[in-house]
Amino acid sequence: MTNIVEHLKAKTKNLKWDVLALYLACKRSDVPWYAKLAAMLVVGYALSPIDLIPDFIPVLGYVDDLILLPLGVWLVIRLVPPQIMAECRFQAERDNSGSRPRLWAAGVLIIIIWISVLSWLTLIIVDIFGLHR
Repeated sequence: MTNIVEHLKAKTKNLKWDVLALYLACKRSDVPWYAKLAAMLVVGYALSPIDLIPDFIPVLGYVDDLILLPLGVWLVIRLVPPQIMAECRFQAERDNSGSRPRLWAAGVLIIIIWISVLSWLTLIIVDIFGLHR
């Protein structure tokens, strides 16, 4: 049982650095546009304070954290050329060794996007159901 827990801890740590490495890959000009787009979506979702499935829903709440996010990271890593991904992983670990990656600007951007989407959906619902005065 402890082997499984240790394995999951290692995978979680690697996932954190892979998300940072994908963020760094987004900033490079030698990464294909489709890989950048996919990486931006995955990094944005990883940094988003709002989950696709809220964590308070039993079992299903952790599906995105345990399955969707790692699957998204795995798929995007396949889109980024291996040499570039290796360089970005090295840079992520070198620049942030011993500290937690902090991407405050990206986090603020994600929050702004979520607020915009929720506001837009609210306006649509109000218009559809005629809730405005």
